[in-house]
Amino acid sequence: MQKYTVNQYFVSNILNWVQEKEIAIPEIQRPFVWDSTKVRDLMDSLYRGFPIGYIIAWKNPDVRLKDGSVSNGKKVLIDGQQRITALRAAVLGQNIVNTDYKEERINIAFHPITEEFATLTPAIAKDKAWIQDISKLMTKDGGLFEDVTNYCEKNPEVDRKLIEKNIEKLLQIKSKQVGFIELDSNLDIETVTEIFIRINSKGVVLSQADFAMSKIASYDKEDNFGVNLRKCIDYFCHLSREPQFYKHISENDAEFKNTIYLSKIAWLKDENDDLYDPDYSDVLRVSFTKQFERGKMSDLVGLLSGRNFETRSFEQSIMDESFQKLRDSVLEFVSETNFKRFVMIIKSCGFTSNDLINSQNALNFAYILFLKLREKSENPSVIEKCVQRWFVMSLLTGRYSGSPESQFDFDIKQVSKDGAEKILQSIEDGQLSDAFWSAQLIQELNKASVNNPFLNLFFAAQIKAGDKGFLSTDITVGNMIDHRGDIHHLFPREYLKANGFERGDYNQIANFVYAQSEINIKVGKKTPKDYMTEVIKQTKGGKMKYGGIADEKTLAENLKQNCIPAGFEEMEFSDYEDFLKERRKLMAKKIKDYYKSL
Repeated sequence: MQKYTVNQYFVSNILNWVQEKEIAIPEIQRPFVWDSTKVRDLMDSLYRGFPIGYIIAWKNPDVRLKDGSVSNGKKVLIDGQQRITALRAAVLGQNIVNTDYKEERINIAFHPITEEFATLTPAIAKDKAWIQDISKLMTKDGGLFEDVTNYCEKNPEVDRKLIEKNIEKLLQIKSKQVGFIELDSNLDIETVTEIFIRINSKGVVLSQADFAMSKIASYDKEDNFGVNLRKCIDYFCHLSREPQFYKHISENDAEFKNTIYLSKIAWLKDENDDLYDPDYSDVLRVSFTKQFERGKMSDLVGLLSGRNFETRSFEQSIMDESFQKLRDSVLEFVSETNFKRFVMIIKSCGFTSNDLINSQNALNFAYILFLKLREKSENPSVIEKCVQRWFVMSLLTGRYSGSPESQFDFDIKQVSKDGAEKILQSIEDGQLSDAFWSAQLIQELNKASVNNPFLNLFFAAQIKAGDKGFLSTDITVGNMIDHRGDIHHLFPREYLKANGFERGDYNQIANFVYAQSEINIKVGKKTPKDYMTEVIKQTKGGKMKYGGIADEKTLAENLKQNCIPAGFEEMEFSDYEDFLKERRKLMAKKIKDYYKSL
């Protein structure tokens, strides 16, 4: 059975469909990323009869209404937005939204003698030989005669017949045919994605969140429900990274400004914390999973299409209900109170910087859990403890690193059925046993990477405990991470390299520690024995060279906080392997104690 249709349509037909909203192109589906030269080249290709590729749309399912009738589904644009946006800009003279979410105009000029297209420049604007904006010809009422006459009056020396011929050819752009592929409404997301990849030479993979966002924007209930909901998601994500973007929204999007959504996200204009800067897929994943207790984004697309999973039919009531539920959940996500409390909980367990978080999905599910427990009016202390432990457990086990959707789906169903605390305890019993702490975790620390999740867990444990940096009296590990401090090699890299050690040896996790820059510089290429001998001397009244530690008790406590093995002050390169083994054990114990304290 054919799963698609392929037809040729006039450019004017496609633009009319867009104008009449028969093709759903989200207003801010994606900012227009083409530069003006690409728009120019597109017009030149159409003018010369060159192919411009296929437009691909996915037909929304026909849905059953309350009166028993069936509504015809719109076409959701899958591939071709940039081309259609370019056509709207050049042919219809419409503004585009640039990558800064600002409206701007792209003027394409045409030289009817040389048959050249160009982006309008000040020089071209002064040159009478150019038609400065082709959209004015494309959209005006009146015949060819008037346009030709006006041009010839400005350029009396030209061949009128040539000008007439070329302007007529220009206007025929609207009658040029474009290939249009319409995918069947019964196709699932995975199939649609595969078709897209095979057709698109770039092989760009569309995410299921992309499909969901297109569905949202195509929902045309009262007050532009879908468009504004989508804007809320997009604007929230943009504001979380660029708070100054608020001014642009308030000055340039009057419609959105007058909705409830702007007031819900306005708090971000004064917020500079970047611990959790979600993108639209994160917002959708959290909102959907929390509200619908499902983890697969394809299910969201189905529900937003009105899918009845039992009867396999599509119903308007399900669509409407799903959009309302999603809207409510999105508003929960963007709530200042919810968002800030959640971030505070994550920070309170030592993850004060996004640099320490290796899994965005671990953060996402932790927020789902937070919102779910808040909904059940759990005691705040219970929420804090449960969210902290679940988040750290996720990082320890790599819970959402493989197939996050399936894991989200499983976890939310289990949590909803038996409660978060019971499920967490079950996971701990199965995956965080004594064997994990005494063997598996130590093995995970036997790696060479500064971005290892287990090294970050160690640093989080230090931050939670308020530990000082290596050989520091006042500067904490947290202070250093906040201010981009140095990660120092306890056995200096150059020292180990000079003694035959390679990159995978000297960049071992167990050789890393946070230290002040000035301490790191003074250590230089010295052996631990050399620089620690000097440190010990300063604790006995000697010259202060490495930080401000001036007594043996403070030094002992500092070495303990940084999990430095006994005898470190006597070590040289021949002791390096033994040092690593012992420090891994100490680091693993610190992480274990940290987790148990949550």
